[in-house]
Amino acid sequence: MLRQQRPDPGSGYCLCLADFLLPLESGKTDKIGVFAVTVDSEMEHSGDGDPYRRMLAQTLSDRLAEATAEKLHEEVRRKYWGYAPEEHLSIAEMHQEKFQGIRPAVGYPSMPDVSINFLIDSLLRMDEIGIRLTQSGMMIPHASVSGLMLAHPKARYFNIGTTGSDQLADYARRRNMNINEIRRFIK
Repeated sequence: MLRQQRPDPGSGYCLCLADFLLPLESGKTDKIGVFAVTVDSEMEHSGDGDPYRRMLAQTLSDRLAEATAEKLHEEVRRKYWGYAPEEHLSIAEMHQEKFQGIRPAVGYPSMPDVSINFLIDSLLRMDEIGIRLTQSGMMIPHASVSGLMLAHPKARYFNIGTTGSDQLADYARRRNMNINEIRRFIK
């Protein structure tokens, strides 16, 4: 994962998603999950003859994919991993991220490397739910979301910000990619 190069205003630290996982040598167990959700690809083509209807269909498709990811995350917290079984948040509380854990999406500020989609695909076989990846790691249908789930109680969303060439070189080395290749995947 990439680390912030300037201290985060909220914590004063240079954050990285890996900070929210226990080190192996701690001897304790920790959880990290991967997910991918999408809408039926036919939805994206609704209203093809009418630009206004097409825009509405795309907006609805995007919102449905995001809502599905949010519902999945809630079920993981309350049922599957069960670290928040009594959680009953209002929509306003969910928007304020009052839940424990996070689900950073690929391509978003804390995980800007879209090549991570290839790793997630190798684990989940996204084609089985109708998602295919372009050479640049983008998902088709567009109304798809993929990412990680982290349960750590202090996990929160943040922005990586500008990535220096020294960090990119180190990241490329750790990902076993060349620096020019990794540059094309960071959004």
